[in-house]
Amino acid sequence: MGAVLGLCSAAQMACCCTSAACSLCCSACPSCTNSTSTRLMYTIMLLLMMIVACVTLAPGLHEQLKKVPFCENSTGIVPGNFKVDCDQAVGYLAVYRICFATCLFFVLMALIMLGVKSSKDPRAGIQNGFWGIKYLLVIGGVIGAFFIPEGQFASTWMVFGMIGGFFFIIIQLILIIDFAHSWAERWVSNYEETQSRTWYAALLLSMLTCFTLALTGIVLLYVYYTKPSGCDLSKFFISFNLILVVIASAISILPSVQEYQPRSGLLQSSVVSLYVMYLTWSALSNSPAECNATISENQQNSFDNQSIIGLVIWVCSVLYSSIRTASSSSKITMSEHILAKDGNAEGDGGEAARGAGDAEAKVVDNEGDGVAYSWTFFHVVFALATLYVMMTLTNWFNPSSQLSKENVASMWIKITSSWLCIGLYIWTLVAPAVFPDRDFN
Repeated sequence: MGAVLGLCSAAQMACCCTSAACSLCCSACPSCTNSTSTRLMYTIMLLLMMIVACVTLAPGLHEQLKKVPFCENSTGIVPGNFKVDCDQAVGYLAVYRICFATCLFFVLMALIMLGVKSSKDPRAGIQNGFWGIKYLLVIGGVIGAFFIPEGQFASTWMVFGMIGGFFFIIIQLILIIDFAHSWAERWVSNYEETQSRTWYAALLLSMLTCFTLALTGIVLLYVYYTKPSGCDLSKFFISFNLILVVIASAISILPSVQEYQPRSGLLQSSVVSLYVMYLTWSALSNSPAECNATISENQQNSFDNQSIIGLVIWVCSVLYSSIRTASSSSKITMSEHILAKDGNAEGDGGEAARGAGDAEAKVVDNEGDGVAYSWTFFHVVFALATLYVMMTLTNWFNPSSQLSKENVASMWIKITSSWLCIGLYIWTLVAPAVFPDRDFN
């Protein structure tokens, strides 16, 4: 715990109780908008708590963590019978408590920010400042969470974790689809403007790479998660998702789709196909042991390859949502509710001009006339992101006495999210054609 709290304290010492996030930066840092700087500060907080949670899974801390109050082999700080044998599960149970406190913090912030319309609201100071106090609240919450008696805490919180993780997967796939559309739009636009073969080659190479990785993933899924006889459900999941990505790829190049979205194509389909194959792999990693060759190999490991890739995707999604502004594809992907408006758009007003005129100003308030993003929804997304990373760090284990990775509920959650991913992507392709009178641009 000393190392964990030391890491938090170091982060907290770098933050002051100021009214603007970027005032914490050095004088050499460039100016930025208030909406961007605040989102980045919350992202740093979330990433720090993820690092702290990862530290608790380190083998070297296993014996020290067994002394925490909720373990039956602890020092007995918490009396009573609500304790658990922490010989194996202590790292996972510590992750549950760290993420429990962090999630509650973001839920509290979401409730506080209900109905905020602009930075002129008195609550704007709470959103954009007081970082030292916020870190102290989270650290205090984590310490308090370690005193929660075990009882049914882990099994109950796992249900919340799976539900929250499912909703974050949906948000994550919206961001990935938006990224795929934005990526393709920019590269196709560059090719059309320059007629350079370099851009064409880059588009083709990126598309082929993603499709090749997706196809390789399908082959490996058949090898490791199916058997010649039996495992029919796993075979169905793999085959059905393969059919779905083929259908989605075919729809993306239909003439009727190209008429309304001339820049849609196989690059977006390849990115979505690769992500769907990852979700399928993630689902099958929690499938029954008789059809899961990875359970015996990774039963006692804190991380496996699927979890590491999941964390990388999670970090990229959180960073993308923090620094990206809404693009022209946001109306179709519904990511306009997640990403901020362009900092140079409405809302800059007099505050922006005043910030630009001050040579010492590091933060430009671009939300004086209206918020650039929903503050409440932002904190809800980060609360869901906390639950997702909690489940990912614990490999979606079922916290039973056997610490089993076999978890049918999480398997269905992940496979259902893969179908939603395909459905949402197909919607982004056909929506302009189905509703030609609506403005999706």
